[in-house]
This record gives sequence, structure tokens and C-alpha cells, in this order.
Amino acid sequence: MRAAIITEPRHLEVREVPKPEPTATQVLVRLEGCGVCASNIPPWEGKPWFNYPMAPGALGHEAWGRVEAVGAEVTGFSPGERVAMLSNNAYAEYDVADVSAVVKLPQSLDGDAFPAEPLGCAINIFKRSNIVAQVSNLPSEQASKLETCSTIAIIGIGFLGALLTQLATAAGARVIAISRREFSLNFARAAGAAHTIPMDDHHRIIEEVRRLTNGNFCDVVIEAVGKQWPLDLAAELTRERGRLVVAGYHQDGPRQVNMQLWNWRGLDVINAHERDPAIYLEGMREAAHAVEAGTLKPHPLYTHRFPLEQLGDALNMSSERPDGFMKALVMFS
Repeated sequence: MRAAIITEPRHLEVREVPKPEPTATQVLVRLEGCGVCASNIPPWEGKPWFNYPMAPGALGHEAWGRVEAVGAEVTGFSPGERVAMLSNNAYAEYDVADVSAVVKLPQSLDGDAFPAEPLGCAINIFKRSNIVAQVSNLPSEQASKLETCSTIAIIGIGFLGALLTQLATAAGARVIAISRREFSLNFARAAGAAHTIPMDDHHRIIEEVRRLTNGNFCDVVIEAVGKQWPLDLAAELTRERGRLVVAGYHQDGPRQVNMQLWNWRGLDVINAHERDPAIYLEGMREAAHAVEAGTLKPHPLYTHRFPLEQLGDALNMSSERPDGFMKALVMFS
């Protein structure tokens, strides 16, 4: 099979390598595509804690495709079924995953790109945010545990922020979308955001949100950037006894927080990053149902598609985020 190998920072080669064999509890999937995640950027750029060359297909983890073969102990999956998976070497034509890390995709989604891992992340972050009492894609027993909130600020309208805007507005929340790119604010408007604010001046943004909320600020603020300034801004925009949700992936060192502000306002601070694979899988299943129902509409956000040989271009674009870019997919068929 063909697989991309990152041989050194900012350099990769596509080579012919042996196709993996599934163990007794694994599923072999012929991949149709794999999303490019922002978490790929530090190893691509060459941070000192990574080793090279990487394994064939390494870094790819947002894959979907069709089952090619199953291990001897696998039940519930058959060759030919379309699935999404949690795996680690999906920048390749085939990858394997444990049967507990694979979800079936509905037939209604046949032919659609489906990077289920980030879609599931959006669902799980939305649930952790406790935004609304009733959401069409959640079972009633889960929806009953959520609280009703009216005004939500989402800081950072990339792929994740745009999905969260869709989910929150579909559930009836008033969304204030904040982003540095006018292009992404257009996506937020299309998703139903009530207000959009350019992310250009810290104090101007605070005053604008103060005005929009009659001085009360927001019930929930979701920080979806992963940088210091958006985290600072998020706390400023959260009302007393409000909920600050950290959805951005902070991977470039320590952060400082204004603990005096957090204490004074009595904020509930939620780290919305999951580590339990079962929760990941449940989010992926719910994402498939949400796309079927039209609550989640990711397809306009897949703005760029690349063949495997151009994975380096996809990674560079994901880092640079030029105007018009939201999400890159690497396609194998």
C-alpha cells in the first residue's frame, strides 16, 4: 500500500509499504480519506520532543473508509461496511484499529466525506458545555441533564468553532461568534450566529459583548483557539457564575490565568478534552446521527482536498490558514 512517511520536519515521502494485518480483535479498513488535524502541525514543523522518521501513515487519525477484513474474534463488522475509526497511522491507503475503536456509518451518508473524530469532538464539547436542555441529536436521558443557556460566545471560528455554532444555534441559543478572519465570520453567520465580532482589539470586543448582553456578559463562553489571548478574552466575556469551556488545544507551553477574575466571578471552568475512547466513540456515533438529521452540516467546511502525495501542502495550509481555508482532507479514492 502507499503510505506517507514524515522523514524529517516539513519533509515527507510517499512509499510502498506492507499492508497491515489485523490482529484477532482488530479491523482492517481500506481508507477513503483522512482529515488533517491542527495537532499534526507541531510534529510537522519539528518540535524537539518528536522523533523522525515517523511510522508509515503516522499522525493521521481522522479516517473513514470500508472494512477490508476483520480479525478472528471480531463480531458486528463485516467486509464492505462503511466505518469511521480511531487509529494512528491513517495517512495511508489502509489502517487497522481495535474493534472497540470503530463505528459504523449510516448508509444515508455513503459517498460523503466523514472525518468522524473531530465531528465527535464537537458533539462532546457541546455536551460538556451544557448549553441547552433539548438537542435533536441527543437521547432524551442525556438532554435532560443539560441546562438552558441563552447567550453563548464562541471564540475562534475554525472547523470546530463553526460546528459548535451550528449545534448551539440549532438548539436555540443566541451565539456571538468571534474570529480574526472575516471569511470564518461569514461561516458563522451562515450557521445562524446572531452576532459576529472581528477578533482584533481586546477591549473593544469586551465592550461590544457588554453592550450586546446589557452588561451581563455570556452564560457560556467556548474558547476554541488554543492560544493565550483567546483564553484571557474568554474569561472576560463570561458572566458571574457562568461557564468557561476550554475547547482549544493548548499545545505550545504553559498558560497564565487571571485567577482573581475567575475567583471574583465564580466561574465554572471546563476542560472539554476527552481521553476516554468510549466517550470519543459515542460522540462519533452521535455526530453521524446529527449529520443525518441536518443538525450538523460539516460539508461546506471541507474547503480543501488533497491527494496523499500532497499531504505536505495540506499540513502547510492547515498551519498557515489562508483566507478561504477551514478544513483539509486527504483523499485516497
